[in-house]
Amino acid sequence: MTNLIDIQGQIEKLQKQASEIKSKEFAATVRDIQAKMQAFGITMKDLQTRKNAKGSAKAGRPAKVKPVKAAKAGRKAGQPVAAKYRGPNGETWSGRGLTPKWLASLIAQGQSKESFAVSSPAAH
Repeated sequence: MTNLIDIQGQIEKLQKQASEIKSKEFAATVRDIQAKMQAFGITMKDLQTRKNAKGSAKAGRPAKVKPVKAAKAGRKAGQPVAAKYRGPNGETWSGRGLTPKWLASLIAQGQSKESFAVSSPAAH
C-alpha cells in the first residue's frame, strides 16, 4: 500500500530527474534555435517586436494581413439596440443575449415568444 510519504518521495525524485533532463537538453535546444534563426535570417529584433512598421516587411517573409471587418450600417459601438420584444409590464428585450427571466417564464407558461414581438417602426 502506498502512503502519502512514499508519493511525496516519488514526486521529489521525478522533479529532480526532470530538472536534470532539462539542464542536459538546454544547450542542445539553444543551438537548434540559433541554427534556425541563422538559416531564416531571424534577428533578436524580429523576436522582440510584435509588429513591423508599415512597409517594412522583409524579403522572404509573408506580410501579415488583417481581415477586413464588415462595416455596420450607421451603428456605433456602445449604442443600445432597439427593443424587439415587449412584456406585459413594459419590460423590453433586444433579442440579443440570454432570454430574460420575464420572457422565459411566459414561454414556460405556454405563450409564444412571437406574441411579444414589437412591430417594426418601418411598418408604421
